Amino acid sequence: MGLTFNRLKEIILSDNKKIIDGELFKKMLLGGVANLQANVQEVNDLNVFPIPDGDTGENMYLTLHGGYDELVATTSTNVSEEASAMAKGMLLGARGNSGVILSQLFFGLAEGIKGLESITLKQFADALNEGVKRAYGSVQKPVEGTILTVAREAAVKARESLNDDTSIETFFEVFIKEMKISLENTPELLPVLKESGVIDSGGAGLVYICEGFLKGIYGEDFDTEISNEGGKAKSVDLSKFNENSVMEFGYCTEFLLQLQTSKCDVNAFNPDVIVKYLETIGDSIVAFKTGTIVKIHVHTLTPHLVLGYCQQYGEFLTIKIENMTLQHSEVVEKKQETVKRPKRARRKFATVTVSTGDGLKAVFKEFGADYVIYGGQTNNPSAEDFTNAYDEVNADYIFVLPNNGNVILSAKQSAEIYKDSEIRIIETKTIGQGYSALSMLDYSSDDPDVIEAELKENMQGTETGLIAKSVRNTSLNGVDVVKDHYMGFTDKTMHVCTPDKVSSAIALIDKLDGGSRDFLVAVYGKEATDKERADFIAQAKSKYPSVEIYEIDGGQDVYDFVFILE
Repeated sequence: MGLTFNRLKEIILSDNKKIIDGELFKKMLLGGVANLQANVQEVNDLNVFPIPDGDTGENMYLTLHGGYDELVATTSTNVSEEASAMAKGMLLGARGNSGVILSQLFFGLAEGIKGLESITLKQFADALNEGVKRAYGSVQKPVEGTILTVAREAAVKARESLNDDTSIETFFEVFIKEMKISLENTPELLPVLKESGVIDSGGAGLVYICEGFLKGIYGEDFDTEISNEGGKAKSVDLSKFNENSVMEFGYCTEFLLQLQTSKCDVNAFNPDVIVKYLETIGDSIVAFKTGTIVKIHVHTLTPHLVLGYCQQYGEFLTIKIENMTLQHSEVVEKKQETVKRPKRARRKFATVTVSTGDGLKAVFKEFGADYVIYGGQTNNPSAEDFTNAYDEVNADYIFVLPNNGNVILSAKQSAEIYKDSEIRIIETKTIGQGYSALSMLDYSSDDPDVIEAELKENMQGTETGLIAKSVRNTSLNGVDVVKDHYMGFTDKTMHVCTPDKVSSAIALIDKLDGGSRDFLVAVYGKEATDKERADFIAQAKSKYPSVEIYEIDGGQDVYDFVFILE
């Protein structure tokens, strides 16, 4: 009969371990990934704004999973190398503000234990505090009552608790206890949390990760298989490809190639040699080198040829090959956008932006965007999504419009990572700001400073109003929000909530002084019916006769209406 978990815990505690070696460190990290995956939805549900599909948990999990992919690819038992691998993957995979902060916490931790094969508790505690400093430094205006506070307060308390008799288990128990105390206090530091009746979601995610560390220390077996899909099960619609189907779009083929000194000059190797070959058998090609590892992405009908060619330079760390007609509809939408697109010649200027919904993406391209990254609320793009876009547009200067406050940090992180172009981040926080900035995009000055200044000026004075269905009861900004009613809000401010979608839309425009505006752009989401659109436009034209009103069939998720007021 096997040992029970409690008995295993007793045996481990009796050993009173004080050194973290590579084997234990990897178990801790894997425990953190698995435990967050098991609690993704719990973290999502803590979203301050009660819109459908809060995404903090997803962002943190996918960020962490980016590190997990790198961690399992390394055979090292050196804590420094394991931490470095984890941090590198997380930096590229970082999504949303919470994901970027989390990646910086791990990056600082990795820097703090650099060069060490195993670590003492003091070294680990000091590295934790270095991670906190790095995370605070990544945010232009750090806000207390968030994941930053939870990490900082717990790291300081855990460091202070150390003495000669402290075991690894005791240290992490104290660390997690202090994190929970700090987390419960976040509503006292951040009024919007208190008003909403929730604790900070990012801080909650960090607690789950660290609880997973402790489970890894105790040797607990995890029931959940770590997956790429976070808390969401990946469904496959087999009806899209059967015995009579014809392969049309090919395979999305991605892998990490570890260059081998026995096969090539690792330091001098240029990924362009792979790109030139892949151009003969595929498209949508991305290839970049980080250290001695090359990341490859290609769409091809013959993935076996890709693998065979690349193996002459090294060996594979990870491989993913997906039939593109069997991917999620969102993924298909993203991939089909780039199928059969030739590699672009180098140019001086290009613009990358972020949007969701076919209609909005089409408008942004008409305005001059060279690449529209699929993303937004509930689907924040990663830093790697941005770097892939930069490779695609292939320009000396690239202007980036994130169009979402929760995407700006990922964009900034991508700019730090990417070295082949000068990246200029235009901090558009809403779709409306991105719309206004792009609508007057002009490269004629041939001066990147002038173009950047004009983009920033173009977005000034634009207001973006949003209509979405509430998923819970709460109170925000003095507005009583009722589950299944329709909220009208801007960025972080709730303005109205009524049972009727169109009534909320008109009330929101009134709150935003819509009658005094020159232009009103109404962007309709997937869930806005033809009748609702007709009712809205009839009421809006009647109530605001002097305002020019434009309609866009945006096709976006989450938001039934997006209003851009200029």
